[in-house]
Amino acid sequence: MSFNVSERYNCVVIEFKGNVMGGPDAVSLNEKLHELIENNKTNIVVDLSRVKFMNSSGLGMMIGALTTMRKSGGDLRIANATDKIESLLIITKLITVFKHFKSVDEAIESYKES
Repeated sequence: MSFNVSERYNCVVIEFKGNVMGGPDAVSLNEKLHELIENNKTNIVVDLSRVKFMNSSGLGMMIGALTTMRKSGGDLRIANATDKIESLLIITKLITVFKHFKSVDEAIESYKES
């Protein structure tokens, strides 16, 4: 897995690409999130449109990222989950934990409402 980080409006968009399987990726994501927190950037949108597969370690990585951002006073929201990833979130009941949106723009817009 790789990820790109960009900023839009008052949000940081992290675009995942490839297979989300935790491991070393979780460490690099965690380091990036702490760097963003230090810069007072705590509104995160994770774009999953280019993710092919996510396993339980990948889900754990996402939960860890969500917890990190919420503890810092921010949030992490999901955008563009494929049908496969969305059904994984439904099966694990994590769909009720993450705020999820059909597009990155909708997710960014949701921060303006909160």
